[in-house]
Amino acid sequence: MPLIPEEPQIHESAQGPRATPASGRTAPTPRPVPGPRPAAPSRPGRPGPLRPTPPAQRTPRDVVPAQPGPAAPAAPASPQIQLIPASAEGALDAAEEAVDLLLDSGRAPGDVLVITTGAQHPWAEHELSFGETSYWAQHDAGDDVFYADAAVASRAASRPVVVVAVNGGPASVAATALPLAHSRAGALLIVCGDPQQINSVLGAGV
Repeated sequence: MPLIPEEPQIHESAQGPRATPASGRTAPTPRPVPGPRPAAPSRPGRPGPLRPTPPAQRTPRDVVPAQPGPAAPAAPASPQIQLIPASAEGALDAAEEAVDLLLDSGRAPGDVLVITTGAQHPWAEHELSFGETSYWAQHDAGDDVFYADAAVASRAASRPVVVVAVNGGPASVAATALPLAHSRAGALLIVCGDPQQINSVLGAGV
């Protein structure tokens, strides 16, 4: 605890002259008031008055480095494109042969989607005879090769391999079906038909 310096004691003589008693006695001559006592030297070994503790300084917050934003997703790789020259009459047969080779090489039937621009594939005609609900249910199951007309191909989901048979129909149908097939193909796009017509749609580098 801090030491409190002792207050100097004031002698009775410092309180001024005493009042004259009522008896009429002459008051004694007042003594001179002594001066203030010198301050007592500090005693060794005892600390002086404690200073108040200065307020604690705020510790600066650690600077958190800015976290980098999420990396932009890598653009999906374009599928490989394979062109099989064929006439409009032979494009469907060429597509069938391409599907057989894919299955023989180890591709699962559910990996393959076949799109026709002209007449529908016989399998599609047969399945549609049971109604569209049954037809698209097989598409959703993904257990077998799925054949779709270009008019409804936009409803088909992406598959690793897409085969297009340009087997007739207006040129505008092929111009729409080929870019769609390219967007649905995950790894490989096979196009069977007239090379000049196909190149004009997909580019001369096909």
